[in-house]
Amino acid sequence: MKDLKLSHFQKHFLKKLSKPIEPYDTASITKFAIYGTGIGGPLIALWYRFLDKKFPGCSLKIAVKKLAIDQLTFTAGLLVVFYTSMSIMDGKKDIFEECRQKFIPTYKTSCLFWIPAQLMNFILVPPIYRVIYIGTCSFVWINILCYLKRQKVE
Repeated sequence: MKDLKLSHFQKHFLKKLSKPIEPYDTASITKFAIYGTGIGGPLIALWYRFLDKKFPGCSLKIAVKKLAIDQLTFTAGLLVVFYTSMSIMDGKKDIFEECRQKFIPTYKTSCLFWIPAQLMNFILVPPIYRVIYIGTCSFVWINILCYLKRQKVE
């Protein structure tokens, strides 16, 4: 076969393809699955049921009220539960250390992501479809959390 002249991009791409595929970190995946399905998911479902009963309707005024209560109370608590439960599953001695280090940056990121998402949820999404909507948003958010969790804090 004739020698092919490859561009720099093609050589780089072929080099990437020839690298061995790293195995999945099943321990980490399991921990996130336990958190998502056994801890975070049920808490979120109960919380939104409570909010919808306590503040029925989808006017802008009610949506802003739900949003403020959600971000100022539940989200903060859920982040503490997330980092603490992950530290427990990791077997860390100080189960609050990572939470102390990462809470503020994670909370800020949460506000940037969830405030617009929840505003749409509370104004536009009918209650019957909120589980699907929040599930989709949560899938995106858990990937953001995975990224934030893996970041080293100095």
